Amino acid sequence: MQNWPLPESYTFRDQTVRFRVTGDGPPLVLVHGTPFSSYVWHRIAPHLAQVRTVYYYDLLGYGQSEQRDAQDVSLGVQNVLLAELLAHWDLTNPDIVAHDFGGATSLRAHLIDGCDYRSLTLIDPVAVAPWGSPFVQHVREHGAAFAGLPPYIHEAVVKAYVRGAIARDIPDEELAPYVTPWLGATGQAAFYRQIAQMDQRYTDAVETRYSQMRCPTQILWGEDDQWIPLERGRQLAAVIPEARFQAVPKAGHLVQEDAPEAIVAAALRWFD
Repeated sequence: MQNWPLPESYTFRDQTVRFRVTGDGPPLVLVHGTPFSSYVWHRIAPHLAQVRTVYYYDLLGYGQSEQRDAQDVSLGVQNVLLAELLAHWDLTNPDIVAHDFGGATSLRAHLIDGCDYRSLTLIDPVAVAPWGSPFVQHVREHGAAFAGLPPYIHEAVVKAYVRGAIARDIPDEELAPYVTPWLGATGQAAFYRQIAQMDQRYTDAVETRYSQMRCPTQILWGEDDQWIPLERGRQLAAVIPEARFQAVPKAGHLVQEDAPEAIVAAALRWFD
């Protein structure tokens, strides 16, 4: 993706993961969710890079990272990748900002893999059961049929799906960077593969341990999130010790597109 370069790579279990390091200051790691890529930080990373060394990457099987047949891209592997990347970058206590599946990934890396964070900012994370939209459930039941959709129908499906995460009316040219990685034979297969591997057991494994969080945690939640209800955020904040909760007005699930300034402001306040 020319307008969002990820010039560096890390080999994880013989697969390529693309990342970038930019800025100067204490370390900050940004972790995206599904069905997105690190491009979700395009309105946010440049501002945070003025005061932090910012690390961001594409999850395995997403964006510019490798996509291949029979690939494990589940939440069961993404936390292991995050833990390895933190070690590769020699980061022992970074600030973390994570969205959606990135939230689950960061929580699992903290509680299962023992990764320590200076602070954790969660944005509409997948963390509290039940989760999984009707679309996700339907695709999981009929994955082969969806994988065989004609390309133009598949493209329309992805566009409609991503638009459902954004409260504002986003034009096609702004939507394109979110859709393009999922197009073509490889991208289409990868799109339905990651949905097929969504499994609540990966969050069930840590949900009872949220009271054991070892870092200051704040939670931002789009008030108009149509994918995960606002109440899930309040539930999560209630079980994490001293968690700070902030609802973001006029924002859907992808707060990065609806209210990027809210994320930047909340992150800078939190770091201080």
